[in-house]
Amino acid sequence: MHRFENKIALITGSSQGIGAACALRLAEEGCDIILNGHKFDERGEKLIADIKDLGRRVTFLEADLSKADAATKLVTDAIAVFGHLDILINNAGVEKKASFLEVTEEDYDLVMNTNLKGVFFCIQSFVNYCRASKVAGTVINMSSVHEEIAFPNFAAYCASKGGLKMLTRNLASELAPFNIRINNVAPGAISTPINQDLLNNKEQLEKVIQNIPLKRMGKVEDVSAVVAFLASDDAAYVTGSTYYVDGGLTYHYEEQ
Repeated sequence: MHRFENKIALITGSSQGIGAACALRLAEEGCDIILNGHKFDERGEKLIADIKDLGRRVTFLEADLSKADAATKLVTDAIAVFGHLDILINNAGVEKKASFLEVTEEDYDLVMNTNLKGVFFCIQSFVNYCRASKVAGTVINMSSVHEEIAFPNFAAYCASKGGLKMLTRNLASELAPFNIRINNVAPGAISTPINQDLLNNKEQLEKVIQNIPLKRMGKVEDVSAVVAFLASDDAAYVTGSTYYVDGGLTYHYEEQ
């Protein structure tokens, strides 16, 4: 018996990287999958083929999650696909590098709207469905170690993830009466397309790795394994938490 037999999950921002890894991990364990991205391209096509090879049902829905109405509609559309939804994984996110003094309103809005507002209204739409259908839903938000630690030149990103931390804490209390659990997963330095510049810069990469107690970059599978745990009944008593998947980075400090 698979952990996710007869379960359906919507995973936002799942064309590549951590989102794609989460889709594959849940599908391997019996979950039917609704993928999402800004646009459907060859990455989505390959992922659909891989998930179908696992014997699972799968579809892809396009949506720009920086807009509240689009976020709400995505969840509604996702429910309509297979007539049911059990798990919401809010993985879509963006970051923009700029010193604080040079951040534009446009970049600030893009980061905050995608990373926090879109997540907020995806959850709201999902909770409304869960309540109406008496579904014990599970929400997992892809946060970051930067909900906790500073990241100079990424002020808006850190603010969005700090907001996500408190949103999750707050909703754990508000949603518990409806039997809905909500948690954050906070990846550290993971080998993904978003980190390609770092991966290509050997000197910079070595500095990062020296700061990580486990002395390696994380893999997307390291993250998806924790997401699968939190989405499953194995985590039935876990809500309002952040699980760091960071090789020990967040609370690591060494005297130089």
